Amino acid sequence: MMSPETPDAFAGWDGSIAGARALQETLATQVVLADQAPETPRTIAGFDVGFEDEGRITRAAAVLLDGQTLQLQASTIARVPTSMPYVPGLLSFRELPALLQALDDLPYAPDLVLVDGQGIAHPRRLGIAAHFGVVTGLPTIGVAKKPLCGRAEPPGPTPGDRSALIHRGEQIGWLLRSKLRCNPLVVSPGHRVSLGTALEWTLRLLRGYRLPEPTRLADRLASRRGPMPGDTPQLPLR
Repeated sequence: MMSPETPDAFAGWDGSIAGARALQETLATQVVLADQAPETPRTIAGFDVGFEDEGRITRAAAVLLDGQTLQLQASTIARVPTSMPYVPGLLSFRELPALLQALDDLPYAPDLVLVDGQGIAHPRRLGIAAHFGVVTGLPTIGVAKKPLCGRAEPPGPTPGDRSALIHRGEQIGWLLRSKLRCNPLVVSPGHRVSLGTALEWTLRLLRGYRLPEPTRLADRLASRRGPMPGDTPQLPLR
């Protein structure tokens, strides 16, 4: 048994692995795969998670970017005691409390969110990006570094090449070649975004790196590879 945290995100969970999987199946029925994000979002956020103190502290990073220029407007890092070990397929139960704290620490809610992790490209169609989207109501896209399930033909070598990721006869995402000579990303909708639009936004947010700009900057903060001004929430830049 594990101690359930963040009741709104894990309502009804009894703390067991079986209970977590059952909750995923329930929440997956609430995922919306229709486009409900603004066509020209004012703000786009990126989220990623790292760990401190030999895994005892979950470190979630969030960045808030201008939707047109991708200029950084705000950033924050939330540290939350890690409440459960890593269990394949249950990443959100380990990392979501810190992600939700990081979201709460931003000066305002984003119009579109990219999370470093799976959306519906998950055995029960509820990866961390989908779980995040359902509990926050925000349009969300999952951009993961490797597949969790499904099969796909390798995409071509040119940036922008993609192939459909199929699981149990259903397309659950895309393998996207985002940079030359780099492994493809897994792109899938999390909530209130369609399969096609998840891919389109990821392509639009690439800036010559493997990761799209929102999760690239969040990844740098979460993994301590980038500047962390005081490791405290930053006020919007003007």
